[in-house]
Amino acid sequence: MQDIRTGKGDCAGTENAQGGEGVQCEVATRVAVIGIVVENYDSADALNEILHQYGQYVIGRMGIPYREKKINIISVAVDAPQNIISAMSGKIGRLPGVSAKTAYATV
Repeated sequence: MQDIRTGKGDCAGTENAQGGEGVQCEVATRVAVIGIVVENYDSADALNEILHQYGQYVIGRMGIPYREKKINIISVAVDAPQNIISAMSGKIGRLPGVSAKTAYATV
């Protein structure tokens, strides 16, 4: 099971320096940009809650209000395991009046 706070799943237990049990796991991360278009401002609070929930993975974000079209455009740069990025983007995209697309870096 994946822990959203650490991005780590079930890993082999290791003994730490104090003799206690610990968990050590290397998880590959990816850099991506999630492009978000908000057409329903009523979803803003739920969107911000999701972004806060995944805040440890967010490198930065930029929001642009496009008043003439009554939409908001947001880009969120993240560095996280692929499944975390997919889960985050999926939750955002399921909000009413919100669409999200993810572009991954090749590094």
